[in-house]
Amino acid sequence: MKKLLFTVLALVSMVFAADFNLWQKSTLNQVVKKGVLRVCLEPGYVPFEMRDKHGRIIGFDVDVAKKMTKDMGVKLKLVPTAWDGIISALITNKCDIIMSGMTITQKRNLKVAFTNPYFLVGQTLLVNKKHIGVKSYKDLDKKGMVITTKLGVTGEIAARKLFKHATIKTFDSESAAVQEVINNRADAFIYDKPYNELFMAGKGKGKLIFLNQDLTYEPLGFAINHGDPDFLNWLNNFLRQIKHDGTYEKLYNKWFRHTDWLKRVQ
Repeated sequence: MKKLLFTVLALVSMVFAADFNLWQKSTLNQVVKKGVLRVCLEPGYVPFEMRDKHGRIIGFDVDVAKKMTKDMGVKLKLVPTAWDGIISALITNKCDIIMSGMTITQKRNLKVAFTNPYFLVGQTLLVNKKHIGVKSYKDLDKKGMVITTKLGVTGEIAARKLFKHATIKTFDSESAAVQEVINNRADAFIYDKPYNELFMAGKGKGKLIFLNQDLTYEPLGFAINHGDPDFLNWLNNFLRQIKHDGTYEKLYNKWFRHTDWLKRVQ
């Protein structure tokens, strides 16, 4: 009996030791110790993250990150990162978290862990005004039609899935891709709904047609490295809290329902 009790106590001690070591290695623990949270983002996804006239990075994700670091009791360090290298930057410890309007996909989930979704978007179309009678993406899926999007994003995945006959052209930025449509060098631009809605409210007014039909279902999440349950738990609880205490709604209204901030970037 004593031998069995000793064995049980030894196993319990090992479990507690393993849990403690896990916490010691947690990104959250390291962030709190250093007093800084490093956030990778690509400042080109309006209105999630972008640069104002003075070069400062602003946006919905930035404000959420500010609230996050305030609750952690640490400082915020933004790490501007090219989209095609943003996951590598996280994995190689150039930042602690990706907060950059990243869609949760199964392929990405093999490389990083995602929080619960904090935003839902769908791909939509901005169409050249010469196609005044277009009602569906299917009307544009013809030979000779040119569809643009940004390289390496879910807009490209959706374009190649939905448009089997049209030509797909990709660009390094959203602005370059949509400009092709405005300049009559392309027929439509496929991208995230929030971006397209805001573009239509500004530069696209009178120049494009907005097809307000979600072509995909895309949950956005914050990405962290695998094997960090403590950090993931904290982040999910943080999201749950701000969605129920009014913080999330306040920031959503600021960036998605109002356009006062546009004068800061235009």
